[in-house]
Amino acid sequence: MSDARAVLDGATTERELQDQVLELLRLYGWVCYHTWRSDHSEAGFPDIIATNGKVILAIECKREHGKVTVAQQRWLDLLHSAGAYALTLRPSDMDAFIEWVKKRQGPKHGQ
Repeated sequence: MSDARAVLDGATTERELQDQVLELLRLYGWVCYHTWRSDHSEAGFPDIIATNGKVILAIECKREHGKVTVAQQRWLDLLHSAGAYALTLRPSDMDAFIEWVKKRQGPKHGQ
């Protein structure tokens, strides 16, 4: 990773990362859910739930050095056990995540 990329990744907030992920997924035909205000939601529920009609994806977005809580990890583990792709995503993971999403493009609207 270049020094410039490391600086950019370190400066990216969770909200910025969430916005980038949602934009990317929607660009490739995924349907996404993101809780706007989580203060009245179940503790630890993933930031983003998405599907392309073939798989379910649960994503917990974190800053580059952000920590996953016990409740967040529990949700990810249970969703993974139920068959979902469940992951913690950091800014430095985005290049690999973009390639993963491209390979699993969802259907065009109306199909």
